[in-house]
Amino acid sequence: MDIVIAYDIADTNTPQGAARLRRIADVCSSYGQRIQWSVFECRLSPTRYTQLLEDLHDHINPTADSVLIYRFPGTIHEHRTTIGIDKGHHLGTTWII
Repeated sequence: MDIVIAYDIADTNTPQGAARLRRIADVCSSYGQRIQWSVFECRLSPTRYTQLLEDLHDHINPTADSVLIYRFPGTIHEHRTTIGIDKGHHLGTTWII
């Protein structure tokens, strides 16, 4: 399944908030590709999706932070409209570095 994750971590000007922000970004990076500062695209199996949810729950402050996950019935590319610069990120394509 294709999903988009967007998050807002509270109190990032404190050491605790900054640490949560880094952990959430690391979790999301391990499952998908960053497309904006706090937005990631992911292509996951149902098992990996369940693990992602557990990992996110382990690292947020549920009374202050917000994580939104949008699931798509097809691929993200079928539902995406880009206005302005397309940075060329295409989920599921191979990148050679």
